[in-house]
Amino acid sequence: MTAARDTWTIASAADAARARARLARLLADAGVPALDRARFLSALGVRLRRALDAGGAELAVTAGADGRVGIALGGPEPWRHTLVCPGPPPGPREAPLAEALLSADEDTAAVLTSLSETEELLRLHREELHQTNQGVLALHAELEAAALAQRDLLDAERAARAEAENARRLLTFLANASAVLHASLDHEDILRRLPELLVPEYARHVDVWLVDDERTPPGDRAAATVTAARTGRPQHAGPRPGGLPGVDDLPASALSPDRPLLCLPLGARSVQGVLTLAAPGERFDPDTTVMLVELARRAGIALENARQYEQHRDVAEALQRAQLTKLPTVPGLDLAARYLPATHGLNIGGDWYDAFSQPDGSVLAVIGDVTGHGLRAAVIMGQLRTALRAYAVEGNGPARILTLLHRMLRHQQPELYATCAIARFTPGEPEVVWAAAGHPPAVARGPRGQVRVLDAKPGIMLGVPLPYEYEEHTVELPAGSVLALYTDGLVERRAAGIDVGIDRLARAMQVLGAAELAELDTAADALLKPMLHDSEHDDDICLLLCRTTSG
Repeated sequence: MTAARDTWTIASAADAARARARLARLLADAGVPALDRARFLSALGVRLRRALDAGGAELAVTAGADGRVGIALGGPEPWRHTLVCPGPPPGPREAPLAEALLSADEDTAAVLTSLSETEELLRLHREELHQTNQGVLALHAELEAAALAQRDLLDAERAARAEAENARRLLTFLANASAVLHASLDHEDILRRLPELLVPEYARHVDVWLVDDERTPPGDRAAATVTAARTGRPQHAGPRPGGLPGVDDLPASALSPDRPLLCLPLGARSVQGVLTLAAPGERFDPDTTVMLVELARRAGIALENARQYEQHRDVAEALQRAQLTKLPTVPGLDLAARYLPATHGLNIGGDWYDAFSQPDGSVLAVIGDVTGHGLRAAVIMGQLRTALRAYAVEGNGPARILTLLHRMLRHQQPELYATCAIARFTPGEPEVVWAAAGHPPAVARGPRGQVRVLDAKPGIMLGVPLPYEYEEHTVELPAGSVLALYTDGLVERRAAGIDVGIDRLARAMQVLGAAELAELDTAADALLKPMLHDSEHDDDICLLLCRTTSG
């Protein structure tokens, strides 16, 4: 089917109105929706008016069987438009103007209805968008609040971690410093270590004042230091109050007007002194102050322990040395002795030496060692020494004396043992009689420097719960010979056996020179030097040298 084409001349407004009315009828008959018709007719009216203003034009309308309607408007401003209709257009037909006007109102009403519906939809969308915006704003507010809360939590966690780390650091320092202070039993060493531990991290400088130290009177100390010693409470003296836990505040010290001082009593049961610290910065930290107060308490305990130890040590050494015999002067025999207390412990031991004459003119040289340390060992050592002299006065020889001592100790002091060696020198005789009870062997040096160890099997220790009879041995010691009696502290070390020490003693005796042998005390010192090269010994040491002479 060929397309139908109509051409209309638009020369006046009436022509334009009729053309518009005919096209409105055509589009309505073709089923074009009112909204689309209104859009098209409005655009057509604008073009027609322009064409009339330009002097008129021709309007060609082509209706195709495929539902397409083509519009072509000539004139100075040509315009073409194609509409696709739902159904085949029937072709243009006349439409009265009145009917066209009413139809236009219907189209306008349809447009207005569509516009109202659109406005309603727009209103609903606007409300929905507003609600969405409000939700988004509320969500943003919640997210911001959550972010702030999380930041606060992170800040609190970081602060808690910092506090925990600071507490761990302070506790670690307190434990290590306490171990250092309590490891020493020398109060001077403790006083020296305190500044080394605290400066410069915890104090700019440190002063330690002992209340019984007469070298520095209280008048030379800060008033806060004297107050801490008198009251037993920590004191803070500074230009501003410290507000420190458990610490009293005082005005700034005249000795330190610009820098705070922290004065801490030393000790727990009693005040040993005062530890005065100048702040390392502008002020003292509260947590650090708590640690320093505890450290001062522990330092005071360490000082008190050290002083008690030193007092006990002095008493022990006095008691020990009071038990030692002044060596006799006898013809035909020179004697020299050395006693060294252990470098650890209270130095109360059971080592002893003795030398005395018997009724027949012979001389007994004795060396002994009671097992263990402490006051009991020293007392038993004194009892053995006294009993030995009593048995010797009765004319008993070395073996018989040891047998009697063994019997006494076994019955009177069970579970306590001792070692002993006795050598009897008889004037004018080159032979020496000796006996031993579990004691290290004596070492003899001949006049020509030959050395031998008297390693005959000794008897059992004194006090062992067995009946026992000791035997005597004889060794020749011509004039110029030296016999060394000693306790195991001289030759025994943890890192080596006792045999190694005995060999070292034998070598030391062998290399003694003539000048050293001329004075027996010099020889004793010369022997101790190579034997105690490490200067530390856990046991007491006794050394008794006996040199035979011709006169």
